Amino acid sequence: MELKGAQTVFYYLLAFFTLIMGLSLIRARSAVHAALFLMGTLIGVAGLFLLLHAEFVAGAQILIYVGGVVVLFIFVIMLVNVRDEITEATRLFTRQELAAWILVGLLAVGTIIAIRREPNLIPREITPPAAEETEAAAPQSSDTQNVGHTLYTKAALPFEIASLLLLVAIIGSVVLARTRRQEETFD
Repeated sequence: MELKGAQTVFYYLLAFFTLIMGLSLIRARSAVHAALFLMGTLIGVAGLFLLLHAEFVAGAQILIYVGGVVVLFIFVIMLVNVRDEITEATRLFTRQELAAWILVGLLAVGTIIAIRREPNLIPREITPPAAEETEAAAPQSSDTQNVGHTLYTKAALPFEIASLLLLVAIIGSVVLARTRRQEETFD
């Protein structure tokens, strides 16, 4: 797919936003901040899916991952007592900073090499869309309807099993998060 006009600008903005959120996720010291940076990263990826005209995948990304999984992460983080583990976690993360920077450098070098080998990977100039393209409506696709029909007819049982597994995970996190003091209070 070739990016044209404003799509190129939005691509670079979303890619930069996603990259910054991902790096902030890795560097976050607080688990809650890390979950929020993960949410930002997933929103940026959903925006990139929109540029690929994959509206269903972008919507599913927002609903399932941002609306469900990240909220579940934050819920579990709030339930679990993390204060005792903060000092051990900071000692663990400080030892890996040099290796992380080396890995980031290697990834940057690999990206530059890949871009130089494939010159059409990044568009060099922004060209305005032709008049015929702007007048034509966006192509209509029945992919979303097909996925929805299949999901709610043939795959309804696995979909419900997945929701039950999430429910079991939430109940398990509540049980694991209870401390002795809380158990003594309820007994």
